Amino acid sequence: MSWLSLLLVAVPALLLSAWWTLALWYRLPGGRTLRRAGAVLWSGLVLSLFVLLCRGQVALAAAAFAAAQLLLALWWHGIRPSNVRCWADEVAELLHGEIDGDTVTLAHVRNFGWRSVVDYDARWETRRYALSGLRSVDVLLSHWMGPAIAHTLVSFGFDDGRYLAFSIEIRKERGEAYSALGGFFKQFEAILVAADERDIVRLRSNVRGEDVYLYRLHMPAPAMRSLFLAYLAEADALCRRPRWYQTATGNCTTIVFEMARRIVGGLPLDYRLLLSGYLPEYLYRVGALTPGVDLATLRRAGRIAERARAADAAADFSARIRRGVPGIDPD
Repeated sequence: MSWLSLLLVAVPALLLSAWWTLALWYRLPGGRTLRRAGAVLWSGLVLSLFVLLCRGQVALAAAAFAAAQLLLALWWHGIRPSNVRCWADEVAELLHGEIDGDTVTLAHVRNFGWRSVVDYDARWETRRYALSGLRSVDVLLSHWMGPAIAHTLVSFGFDDGRYLAFSIEIRKERGEAYSALGGFFKQFEAILVAADERDIVRLRSNVRGEDVYLYRLHMPAPAMRSLFLAYLAEADALCRRPRWYQTATGNCTTIVFEMARRIVGGLPLDYRLLLSGYLPEYLYRVGALTPGVDLATLRRAGRIAERARAADAAADFSARIRRGVPGIDPD
């Protein structure tokens, strides 16, 4: 083989091999030692095949590489998501909704009382909401790792003053910690959490100390209702068939985007759907935020972390964090 031909074959093969090395590291059964051994053995095999390729034994190297890819692909396909594991307390229950005319009954709405990330009162509640009482939709971004990376929540407001926040999250097992890289390799199932804002927003702003922003979405009532029902459909789908959380394509923002795209046609793809810290710029561009207000003002007025810390666990937490946010009528 010429060096150019060798390069054209070797570079894609090495990139694919690197992906499999990480997959073995994250998903090979057993402890850290076994995973490390599997990754090392695979890397050694790839190096041996590369040596064969350099020596001109192209057919042998290609056949061995193809066989290894087939075995790994079969193993990977066999790793299936599950709803039956030893889950962490905050993701232990799956949301389930039932619709009876205008009334929606939600089972397993989270309303934890957080004192710290490891000290809390666990509460799961059944709540009822009137679809005709749906009045608003807000998007909240909780920045936990610099300006580009944020967790996305969507909160629905009702005419009785209650708010219900939805969040697509990893479903951690006990003792597990979040890993963005692990999210590429079937490390976590996805879960849809519905929670009281005093739980899910306060956890981020007050307990974890994250920088949280709130923006009122400019949506007609039928679109609000459709988005709310889309969340219920997503919850039902996850109950029936678990799925993997995927850092790039199945995360807290992209899943919401797919639901919204089924309601509002023509929403464009954009890099800010991956770098969700910049999501307000995208929403502003497509006209989804409060009209007549520039983005800088929306961002400045929507920074709610200090208001959340001042409100703490107050009964009117949701109203207090929204004071001064453009598009929201004052109390």
